[in-house]
Amino acid sequence: MHILIVNPNTTVSMTEKAAKAAHAVAGHGTKIIAATSKSGPASIEGHYDGAIAVPGLLLEIREGQAAGVDAAIIACFDDTGLEAARMLADIPVVGLCESAVMTAALLSQRFTVVTTLERSRVLIEDLVRRRYGMGDRAKVRAADIPVLELEDKASGALLKLKRQIELALEDDGAEAIVLGCAGMADLAQSLQREYRVPVVDGVSAAVKQAEALVAQGLTTSKRGSYASPLAKAYAGSMSAFAPASA
Repeated sequence: MHILIVNPNTTVSMTEKAAKAAHAVAGHGTKIIAATSKSGPASIEGHYDGAIAVPGLLLEIREGQAAGVDAAIIACFDDTGLEAARMLADIPVVGLCESAVMTAALLSQRFTVVTTLERSRVLIEDLVRRRYGMGDRAKVRAADIPVLELEDKASGALLKLKRQIELALEDDGAEAIVLGCAGMADLAQSLQREYRVPVVDGVSAAVKQAEALVAQGLTTSKRGSYASPLAKAYAGSMSAFAPASA
Protein backbone atom coordinates (compact mmCIF):
# COMPACT_ATOMS: atom_id res chain seq x y z
CA MET A 1 0.00 0.00 0.00
CA HIS A 2 1.00 3.63 -0.52
CA ILE A 3 0.57 6.12 2.32
CA LEU A 4 0.99 9.85 1.74
CA ILE A 5 2.29 11.97 4.63
CA VAL A 6 1.64 15.67 4.09
CA ASN A 7 3.47 18.27 6.14
CA PRO A 8 1.09 21.25 6.06
CA ASN A 9 3.87 23.69 6.86
CA THR A 10 6.64 24.55 4.41
CA THR A 11 9.71 23.42 6.41
CA VAL A 12 11.26 20.52 4.50
CA SER A 13 13.41 19.31 7.40
CA MET A 14 10.25 18.66 9.42
CA THR A 15 8.82 16.65 6.53
CA GLU A 16 11.99 14.59 6.46
CA LYS A 17 11.79 13.97 10.21
CA ALA A 18 8.19 12.78 9.94
CA ALA A 19 9.03 10.57 6.97
CA LYS A 20 11.88 8.93 8.87
CA ALA A 21 9.58 8.16 11.82
CA ALA A 22 6.98 6.76 9.41
CA HIS A 23 9.47 4.51 7.62
CA ALA A 24 10.64 3.13 10.98
CA VAL A 25 7.22 1.65 11.80
CA ALA A 26 5.69 1.01 8.36
CA GLY A 27 4.85 -2.58 7.63
CA HIS A 28 6.42 -4.72 4.94
CA GLY A 29 4.97 -3.64 1.62
CA THR A 30 3.97 -0.16 2.80
CA LYS A 31 5.50 2.67 0.82
CA ILE A 32 5.69 6.07 2.51
CA ILE A 33 5.41 9.10 0.24
CA ALA A 34 6.24 12.39 1.97
CA ALA A 35 5.13 15.79 0.69
CA THR A 36 5.72 19.33 1.93
CA SER A 37 3.07 21.98 1.38
CA LYS A 38 4.11 24.44 -1.32
CA SER A 39 2.30 27.37 0.31
CA GLY A 40 1.62 28.51 3.85
CA PRO A 41 3.53 29.12 7.08
CA ALA A 42 6.96 27.77 8.03
CA SER A 43 5.40 26.31 11.17
CA ILE A 44 1.89 25.95 12.54
CA GLU A 45 1.34 27.52 15.94
CA GLY A 46 -2.31 28.14 16.61
CA HIS A 47 -5.51 28.85 14.69
CA TYR A 48 -4.20 31.55 12.31
CA ASP A 49 -1.27 29.52 10.98
CA GLY A 50 -3.55 26.52 10.71
CA ALA A 51 -6.14 28.36 8.64
CA ILE A 52 -3.52 29.69 6.23
CA ALA A 53 -2.02 26.18 5.87
CA VAL A 54 -5.23 24.43 4.80
CA PRO A 55 -5.32 25.31 1.04
CA GLY A 56 -1.76 24.05 0.46
CA LEU A 57 -2.51 20.91 2.44
CA LEU A 58 -5.65 20.17 0.43
CA LEU A 59 -3.76 20.54 -2.85
CA GLU A 60 -1.21 17.93 -1.74
CA ILE A 61 -3.95 15.51 -0.70
CA ARG A 62 -5.84 16.03 -3.95
CA GLU A 63 -2.68 15.38 -5.96
CA GLY A 64 -1.83 12.33 -3.86
CA GLN A 65 -5.27 10.81 -4.34
CA ALA A 66 -5.05 11.43 -8.08
CA ALA A 67 -1.70 9.62 -8.09
CA GLY A 68 -3.30 6.59 -6.46
CA VAL A 69 -2.23 6.64 -2.80
CA ASP A 70 -4.29 4.45 -0.47
CA ALA A 71 -4.42 6.78 2.54
CA ALA A 72 -3.17 10.18 3.68
CA ILE A 73 -1.76 11.45 6.97
CA ILE A 74 -1.73 15.11 7.99
CA ALA A 75 1.58 15.61 9.80
CA CYS A 76 0.56 18.31 12.25
CA PHE A 77 -0.59 17.58 15.79
CA ASP A 78 -3.28 20.27 15.56
CA ASP A 79 -5.03 17.97 13.03
CA THR A 80 -4.96 20.96 10.72
CA GLY A 81 -7.54 20.77 7.95
CA LEU A 82 -8.55 17.21 8.88
CA GLU A 83 -12.29 17.72 8.49
CA ALA A 84 -11.94 19.47 5.12
CA ALA A 85 -9.53 16.81 3.88
CA ARG A 86 -11.96 14.04 4.77
CA MET A 87 -14.67 15.78 2.77
CA LEU A 88 -12.32 16.22 -0.18
CA ALA A 89 -10.80 12.75 -0.32
CA ASP A 90 -12.26 9.32 -1.04
CA ILE A 91 -9.34 7.65 0.73
CA PRO A 92 -8.87 7.49 4.52
CA VAL A 93 -7.30 10.65 5.98
CA VAL A 94 -5.73 10.34 9.42
CA GLY A 95 -4.62 13.03 11.90
CA LEU A 96 -1.73 12.84 14.35
CA CYS A 97 -3.60 14.02 17.43
CA GLU A 98 -6.56 11.70 16.99
CA SER A 99 -4.32 8.70 16.26
CA ALA A 100 -1.98 9.42 19.16
CA VAL A 101 -4.60 9.89 21.86
CA MET A 102 -6.52 6.81 20.73
CA THR A 103 -3.28 4.84 20.97
CA ALA A 104 -2.44 6.25 24.41
CA ALA A 105 -5.93 5.36 25.62
CA LEU A 106 -5.25 1.70 24.76
CA LEU A 107 -2.08 1.77 26.86
CA SER A 108 -3.02 3.81 29.92
CA GLN A 109 -5.90 5.13 31.96
CA ARG A 110 -4.37 8.61 32.34
CA PHE A 111 -1.96 10.33 30.00
CA THR A 112 -0.52 13.77 29.29
CA VAL A 113 0.11 15.41 25.93
CA VAL A 114 3.19 17.63 25.94
CA THR A 115 3.14 20.19 23.15
CA THR A 116 4.99 23.36 22.16
CA LEU A 117 3.37 26.73 22.96
CA GLU A 118 0.43 27.78 25.11
CA ARG A 119 -1.60 28.82 22.06
CA SER A 120 -1.22 25.28 20.74
CA ARG A 121 -2.00 23.78 24.14
CA VAL A 122 -5.42 25.42 24.21
CA LEU A 123 -6.27 24.17 20.72
CA ILE A 124 -5.01 20.64 21.40
CA GLU A 125 -6.75 20.43 24.77
CA ASP A 126 -10.06 21.13 23.03
CA LEU A 127 -9.35 18.35 20.53
CA VAL A 128 -8.21 15.82 23.11
CA ARG A 129 -10.71 16.37 25.88
CA ARG A 130 -13.84 17.37 23.96
CA ARG A 131 -13.67 16.29 20.34
CA TYR A 132 -11.86 13.01 20.90
CA GLY A 133 -13.71 12.30 24.14
CA MET A 134 -10.84 11.81 26.57
CA GLY A 135 -12.29 14.12 29.24
CA ASP A 136 -10.49 13.81 32.55
CA ARG A 137 -8.30 10.96 31.32
CA ALA A 138 -5.98 13.41 29.55
CA LYS A 139 -4.11 16.59 30.35
CA VAL A 140 -2.20 18.84 27.96
CA ARG A 141 0.97 20.76 28.85
CA ALA A 142 2.94 23.37 26.90
CA ALA A 143 6.73 23.34 27.07
CA ASP A 144 7.14 26.95 25.83
CA ILE A 145 8.98 25.80 22.70
CA PRO A 146 8.45 27.54 19.34
CA VAL A 147 8.12 24.73 16.78
CA LEU A 148 11.19 25.69 14.76
CA GLU A 149 13.38 25.49 17.88
CA LEU A 150 12.90 21.72 17.75
CA GLU A 151 15.14 21.83 14.68
CA ASP A 152 17.94 23.54 16.65
CA LYS A 153 19.82 21.26 19.06
CA ALA A 154 21.33 24.31 20.79
CA SER A 155 17.94 25.86 21.60
CA GLY A 156 17.36 24.06 24.90
CA ALA A 157 14.06 22.69 23.60
CA LEU A 158 14.79 19.13 24.74
CA LEU A 159 15.40 20.21 28.34
CA LYS A 160 12.11 22.14 28.35
CA LEU A 161 10.30 19.13 26.96
CA LYS A 162 11.79 16.81 29.56
CA ARG A 163 10.81 19.15 32.37
CA GLN A 164 7.18 19.03 31.32
CA ILE A 165 7.28 15.25 31.02
CA GLU A 166 8.65 15.05 34.55
CA LEU A 167 5.87 17.34 35.82
CA ALA A 168 3.30 15.23 33.97
CA LEU A 169 4.53 12.09 35.70
CA GLU A 170 4.83 13.75 39.12
CA ASP A 171 1.82 16.08 39.21
CA ASP A 172 -0.66 14.72 36.65
CA GLY A 173 -0.30 11.06 37.54
CA ALA A 174 0.34 10.37 33.86
CA GLU A 175 0.84 6.73 32.96
CA ALA A 176 1.84 7.55 29.38
CA ILE A 177 3.12 10.57 27.48
CA VAL A 178 2.00 11.79 24.06
CA LEU A 179 4.37 14.03 22.11
CA GLY A 180 2.20 16.87 20.84
CA CYS A 181 4.12 17.98 17.76
CA ALA A 182 5.29 16.24 14.61
CA GLY A 183 8.66 17.91 15.16
CA MET A 184 9.16 15.71 18.23
CA ALA A 185 8.83 12.46 16.28
CA ASP A 186 12.51 11.58 16.53
CA LEU A 187 12.51 11.77 20.35
CA ALA A 188 9.90 9.16 21.26
CA GLN A 189 12.10 6.11 21.62
CA SER A 190 14.84 7.77 23.68
CA LEU A 191 12.28 9.39 26.00
CA GLN A 192 10.48 6.10 26.46
CA ARG A 193 13.72 4.43 27.52
CA GLU A 194 14.55 7.28 29.89
CA TYR A 195 11.18 7.59 31.63
CA ARG A 196 10.03 3.96 31.39
CA VAL A 197 6.48 4.76 30.38
CA PRO A 198 4.86 4.55 26.93
CA VAL A 199 5.75 7.61 24.85
CA VAL A 200 3.47 7.92 21.84
CA ASP A 201 4.57 9.76 18.71
CA GLY A 202 1.66 10.89 16.53
CA VAL A 203 3.40 10.11 13.24
CA SER A 204 4.03 6.48 14.16
CA ALA A 205 0.53 6.08 15.57
CA ALA A 206 -1.03 7.57 12.43
CA VAL A 207 0.92 5.26 10.13
CA LYS A 208 -0.34 2.18 11.94
CA GLN A 209 -3.91 3.52 11.99
CA ALA A 210 -3.76 4.25 8.26
CA GLU A 211 -2.38 0.79 7.51
CA ALA A 212 -5.16 -0.83 9.56
CA LEU A 213 -7.89 1.08 7.74
CA VAL A 214 -6.51 0.23 4.31
CA ALA A 215 -5.98 -3.43 5.23
CA GLN A 216 -9.62 -3.68 6.29
CA GLY A 217 -10.85 -2.03 3.12
CA LEU A 218 -12.32 0.87 5.10
CA THR A 219 -12.53 4.51 4.11
CA THR A 220 -14.23 7.68 5.30
CA SER A 221 -18.01 7.66 5.20
CA LYS A 222 -19.49 9.93 2.56
CA ARG A 223 -22.86 10.03 4.30
CA GLY A 224 -23.50 13.16 6.35
CA SER A 225 -20.60 15.07 7.86
CA TYR A 226 -17.93 14.03 5.35
CA ALA A 227 -20.09 14.00 2.23
CA SER A 228 -18.25 15.39 -0.78
CA PRO A 229 -18.54 19.19 -1.20
CA LEU A 230 -21.45 20.41 -3.30
CA ALA A 231 -20.64 21.89 -6.70
CA LYS A 232 -20.57 25.69 -6.66
CA ALA A 233 -18.43 28.59 -7.81
CA TYR A 234 -15.50 29.74 -5.67
CA ALA A 235 -14.28 33.29 -6.25
CA GLY A 236 -10.85 34.89 -6.51
CA SER A 237 -7.75 32.94 -5.49
CA MET A 238 -9.94 30.11 -4.20
CA SER A 239 -11.38 29.33 -7.64
CA ALA A 240 -9.03 26.36 -8.03
CA PHE A 241 -10.72 24.70 -5.05
CA ALA A 242 -14.24 24.80 -6.47
CA PRO A 243 -15.82 21.30 -6.34
CA ALA A 244 -16.32 19.98 -9.85
CA SER A 245 -19.33 17.84 -8.92
CA ALA A 246 -21.66 17.08 -6.05
